[in-house]
Amino acid sequence: MAKKKERESVVKVGEGVKITSFIPKTKELYEKEVVKKLMEEFGYKSVMAVPRIEKIIVNVGWGEAVDDPDSLNVVVDELTLITGQRAVKTYAKKSISNFKIRKGMAIGAKVTLRKTLMYNFLDTLIYIALPRTKDFNGVPTKGFDGRGNFSFSIKEQVVFPSIKYDMIKQVHGMDITIVTTAKTDAEAYKLLKYLGFPFKE
Repeated sequence: MAKKKERESVVKVGEGVKITSFIPKTKELYEKEVVKKLMEEFGYKSVMAVPRIEKIIVNVGWGEAVDDPDSLNVVVDELTLITGQRAVKTYAKKSISNFKIRKGMAIGAKVTLRKTLMYNFLDTLIYIALPRTKDFNGVPTKGFDGRGNFSFSIKEQVVFPSIKYDMIKQVHGMDITIVTTAKTDAEAYKLLKYLGFPFKE
């Protein structure tokens, strides 16, 4: 029952609400093709042992908030539009006098995506946002952390279709971390590669 509910998407039609079934492309690809490929390649004895994406963390550092705290609200709203989930502010864990940062000061925004929203974001990232990046020729593989997780950066939020270039007040980038259940970087790489992630070869 829970699995069925996860696949439902709510679409407002006029004054009513219509429930439609929708499965993100990357989620469907994982279930129908990627699991089988990974089992054959790495010899997993159980489907439960096959690596999967656990969550995606999208983070924006906003140093301008030091001098203009209200500007961070725009970043929060944009990150919410990009990911489909309400972003939260992040706060300095310690004071840094050289940058006028005090402990507890709001200096960024973050979203942690799971399940369907995670796959929705991955679809947009792979098929729309990254290909729209200027002079894009693939994402370098140096972002693996040795524990099966992958991090990289995007320089401009305008590559996402939910952000209109003529409406933004300031261009900013974001850091994206894809957390997987893989035990090695090699397994995580193949997981993302088979999902269509455009690595730079």
